[in-house]
Order: sequence, then C-alpha cells, then structure tokens
Amino acid sequence: MKTEPVHIRPFIYLQCFLLARLIESSSLGSASPLLISSTVGNQAVLPCSWRKRLESMTSTCYVQWARVTGTVFERRGSDKWEADAFENRLEVPEETLRSGNCSLIIKDVQIGDTGTYESFMVVKLTDQQTKVFIQGIKLLVFDHKSRQTLAPGEDLLLELHTSHSLAVSFQHRDKSESSDLWVKGQQNNSPRLVYDPLKNQLTLKNLSYSDEGTYKVLDKQGLAISTMKLTIEERTKALKVQQPVEKDAASDAADRSSRSALLSASLLLVSFRFSHLFW
Repeated sequence: MKTEPVHIRPFIYLQCFLLARLIESSSLGSASPLLISSTVGNQAVLPCSWRKRLESMTSTCYVQWARVTGTVFERRGSDKWEADAFENRLEVPEETLRSGNCSLIIKDVQIGDTGTYESFMVVKLTDQQTKVFIQGIKLLVFDHKSRQTLAPGEDLLLELHTSHSLAVSFQHRDKSESSDLWVKGQQNNSPRLVYDPLKNQLTLKNLSYSDEGTYKVLDKQGLAISTMKLTIEERTKALKVQQPVEKDAASDAADRSSRSALLSASLLLVSFRFSHLFW
C-alpha cells in the first residue's frame, strides 16, 4: 500500500480544512454572517438594508427571509406569509420596506429560533424574477440563568418569561433526576403553586429545606427557557435585631452632639456678656 511522506500530511489536512470552509460558505451570502444575540422572550431585530445591493425598486417590494430548513417569512406589498413555527412572531413593516429597510423583527424569541437567517429581495429582470441576496444573520438565543437565597416560610417567585412556557421542572440538590413541578393547564399541580397568567409568573409558597435545588422553565420542545438555583438558609435574628439598635445608637450620638453644641454656644454667649461689663 502506498503511503504519503509524513511531511506532506499537514498540507493534505490544510487542503481538507480549506475545502470544508469553502463548502460551508458557498451560499449566495459568501460574507460571514452578522452575529446577533438575544434571550428567550425578548424581541430580536435582524438588520437588513436592500439599498446596499439595489439602487432602486421598479416594482412592488418583495422580501424573503430563509433558514436552512426553508423560507420563514415573505412580504410583497401588503401581503405577507410566515412559517407555522413563527406564527404571529415575525414582521417586516411595509412602510420601512419601501424605504429600503428589510430588517426582520422576531417577537418573543425562543431557543429554537437559534440559527442562520438570509434575506433576499425578489426583483423582476426582463420577464423573469430573480432573488438577490442581501444579508446573512446568525442569531443566538440564550436562556435566563439566576440564583436566589431565601428563608424557610418565604415565597419563591418564578418568571416564566414567555407565553411558550409549558412546564417547570425541579431537581433536588441531593438528587440526579428532575421531575415536573408544574405543567400549564394541568389541575393536579401542587396547592402551594399559584400561577398568574397575566404576569406570566409562578409562585411557590411557604418554602422549606426540601425545596432547595434547581428549577427549570421548559418550552414545548423541552428546551430550557430559564435555570434558577435556589438555596434555603435561615435568616439570622442578630441582623434583624441589630439594625434598630444601630439606629438608636446613632440617634443618641446625634442628641449628645446637639446638646454639646448648645452648651458650647451658651458658654460663649455668657463669656461675651461678661467681657462687655468689664469694658
């Protein structure tokens, strides 16, 4: 079997790497996509301006936004279409599109929205329509992460962040497995749980040491919208008692200072009057 000399192998690896990079960037948008990041539940704007590629539009503005899986949004004049996965969450305003701004607005972004997006303007050349690449955007969506320390008997407030929140799982600090603490729409949730649909919040009342652990808000795909680690600690009574004591001590010091200043002023006034008697 014929083998390559050892000193040639690094060049072969380099050629394979460059070929892979070439294939990866061989789409119409050969330039590196712009990076945009957001957190679940917020609004993301993928910037786009068709005037960078086209001087003017002789017909009705027609924009398309696509991912690897296919087209996710189209607008042609007042008509628009969006993929089912983004229902009522995508928009390119008609008035801004006419002025050259084809930016895609994604409302209530989800973890599943992460990926690369490409925008195209569909223009008519002679008797055919042609797609002109405008902009490539790579969107990164992150979950919320936090820590809380509460005392036994207090309440835990969990922000659900988005209307797409489906469940909350709980993993005790001493266990490796998690279980569903709350599922939207189910009637057998714990009576200690209070769900506020208007504020999109969940409250776990009357905490105990057994509630210490990790809480995750999950979407329909089971992806984490937020992760919160809860620690339960007894509040020290010394701190609560010490605060008013310090306040009283400070008040006494202020009173003593005030009385001392008043006494000094009185002595000064008396000495001034005596000096006038002798002069």
